Amino acid sequence: MAADQPRSERVVGEATLPAVRRFAGLTLDRVRLMGIVNVTPDSFSDGGETLATEAAVTRGLMMLDEGADIIDVGGESTRPGASPVTATEEIARIIPVVRALAAAGALVSVDTRHPEVMRAAIAEGALIVNDITALRGEGALALVAAAGVSVVLMHMQGEPRTMQSAPHYDDAAAEVCNWLAGRAAACVAAGIPAGHIAVDPGIGFGKTLAHNLAILAGLGRYRGLPHALLLGVSRKSFISSLDRAVPAKQRLGGSLAVALACVRDGAHILRVHDVGDTRQALAVERALVGSR
Repeated sequence: MAADQPRSERVVGEATLPAVRRFAGLTLDRVRLMGIVNVTPDSFSDGGETLATEAAVTRGLMMLDEGADIIDVGGESTRPGASPVTATEEIARIIPVVRALAAAGALVSVDTRHPEVMRAAIAEGALIVNDITALRGEGALALVAAAGVSVVLMHMQGEPRTMQSAPHYDDAAAEVCNWLAGRAAACVAAGIPAGHIAVDPGIGFGKTLAHNLAILAGLGRYRGLPHALLLGVSRKSFISSLDRAVPAKQRLGGSLAVALACVRDGAHILRVHDVGDTRQALAVERALVGSR
């Protein structure tokens, strides 16, 4: 479909969904990649590898070279069972990285749930706030609205230390989508434009394997929302639940399989650890779909 074709929908594989023209200044006529840079000692997949500023900046620049459209910088692990860190510590970890990557021309996202960290990162050039609590922290919604930046709203049942204890839903796919729609509506009411909002179902955050699979199978529900759909499925533990309990760094095959499925069902943005491999998989998928 030509970019200027007068249609209200676009087609991705076999899926048809409402056109979302832009998010954070990016056109969404193709799938965008958000590369993950964890400035932490204890993240589930790469804890400690990029804790040092230089290593984190190098990783971010490498991801840009591999085709990342956004670099997501986080200073607090939110894996199941993780302990919180203070905002002061989080700021000390990420600000030099945010500053350097923004100065290099990267579109930087800050992965944080703390308004103080959001404020500091925005001041250094971050243009996206990626919040696992969907701006429910005191002052977070007003801060993002006033700053004019974009936001990723994620769903999480509970909080990181206890979220996997006994998560429960009557209908996970419907409940998560409806909750995110409500949070997005609250953001719009606060003055954040719909085109500045992405929603993320939060795979693995307060969800069992069955919940995760149900949510992924029900991504069609998000086609009615006027917001970008972001999926973070890279290296998630549900992949190992389906294949021999493999460790995080051995989950690339599963990560690519679920990423392509998400794209066919309408995902606009993929949050990934393996940017180059994901970009290649998407390129092949596009070629195959285009030749049918």
